[in-house]
Amino acid sequence: MSADTAITKSQLNGPAMTANLSFDPQAFRTALGTFTTGVTIITSRGEDGEAVGITANSFNSVSLNPPMVLWSLAKNARSLPTFSHSKHWNVHVLSTEQESLSGRFARQGEDKFAGIELDDGVSNAPLLQDCTARFQCRTAFQYEGGDHVIFVGEVLAFDHSERAPLAFQSGQYALATRKPREELRLGSTPPPECSYTEDLLGYLLGRSHYQMLHALRRQLHSQQLDDHAFFLLSVLCIRDALTLEELNTFVGYTGKNAQPSTLLFLERQGLVAREIQAGVTRYVLTAAGRETSLEEIALAKAVEEEVSMRLGSNDAQALKVLLKRLIAATDCGLPDLWGPR
Repeated sequence: MSADTAITKSQLNGPAMTANLSFDPQAFRTALGTFTTGVTIITSRGEDGEAVGITANSFNSVSLNPPMVLWSLAKNARSLPTFSHSKHWNVHVLSTEQESLSGRFARQGEDKFAGIELDDGVSNAPLLQDCTARFQCRTAFQYEGGDHVIFVGEVLAFDHSERAPLAFQSGQYALATRKPREELRLGSTPPPECSYTEDLLGYLLGRSHYQMLHALRRQLHSQQLDDHAFFLLSVLCIRDALTLEELNTFVGYTGKNAQPSTLLFLERQGLVAREIQAGVTRYVLTAAGRETSLEEIALAKAVEEEVSMRLGSNDAQALKVLLKRLIAATDCGLPDLWGPR
């Protein structure tokens, strides 16, 4: 190492990074966990023909020519004898829809392959379906790697799909989203000299919300309904027979409460009916109202599908997860519309 690139002890222990020279096993494991990986299931068959499979995130590429990959397995794993003696094994890069499958193959004491349909492959190793990618391999080498055995395999066949891959980071499942090579700019002119910028979260959320709402409004215009009526009908489609006050607990956060005049308009349209029980007025959807609501929801889903296609399914799903976390973090005590009454 040259003098220009040497790292001094003071630099290593500086505020940016702290060296852990004791190599505490748990701390070391935590540090390794900061490296984001994909999630795979490795499968094979024993000499008795019994299928085995484990969840692993130690998968990596070795060579393009010849095509070779590797993964590692703990020496105390119950499946080690099978993989050590088997000539063939398959690597399945899991998609985001296969999180439960990852959990199944990470546990012990159950029939992991029960009810799972398999594809035919180049060997008798089980070949799972609906993955992001699959690599069918022949064992080329095995190496000692401390408390693990490293398996290097020659790739005999592979395939991949457009399914978003499942990720794993710091002991939790994660979703990967693409980052553009250059910073995205919404406008073509430099931002003004003020503290309000296009990177403000509120601005980004607001602009994206109103742009999607604008697209939905164009769809709703043909039905002579506005977005406020859409919200009311959608709520009644999920939770029927609500009073005006109850309706507003679900839509009031939008800044626009339902008024008696609004419900009267929907009544005259034949979409809503009122029921009076013990002096309490409740609003219910009519058959026509339910059909209209389902049509509106279909329009909203069409707008969402168009946006998802532009973003890509992986980024769209990651966005939904982040928005749910944001909603939970900013919740001011709104009732759960989909929860039990």
